[in-house]
Amino acid sequence: MTTHVHTTEHAAEQAPRGNWGQNSPEIYKAVLALEIAAKKGLDPSLVELVKIRASQLNHCAFCLDMHTKDAIAAGESVERIVLLGAWEESRHFYTEKELAAIELTEAVTVLTDGFVPDEVFEKAAKHFEEKELTQLIAVIATINVWNRFGVTYRMAPGHYTAGMYGK
Repeated sequence: MTTHVHTTEHAAEQAPRGNWGQNSPEIYKAVLALEIAAKKGLDPSLVELVKIRASQLNHCAFCLDMHTKDAIAAGESVERIVLLGAWEESRHFYTEKELAAIELTEAVTVLTDGFVPDEVFEKAAKHFEEKELTQLIAVIATINVWNRFGVTYRMAPGHYTAGMYGK
């Protein structure tokens, strides 16, 4: 029988490459303004699921740390967050509306696979009014912007407290 030995020795954090928000506050404020407008009136739990899924796809550890903590603080279940990376095999944990949003998130986030397929867009359009759909796409676009800054500037996960930025 093999036993697992738990160690508290961790690898060193990568050094950040600067602070883009301090260096260009006008850009940071513009992205934040878009995010605030985009999520206004949308279900906060759905917004966090979308942010988590896009951050998984983009490998943004900082945003994953932030949005999983915010989602849990807002009452989202750990089980649904953990299974989000395998949502296609665990569809029964999500509503049809959430599934449509998650699928649209993947299509918009991974544009290198081609255009957003008509059936993905149409599925989302069945669950969201036109304004909400535009807002959802803006939420997806905005988290992709945050992810790209987070990954590029090596923003380190593990230092965020839920609600810290009040977004």
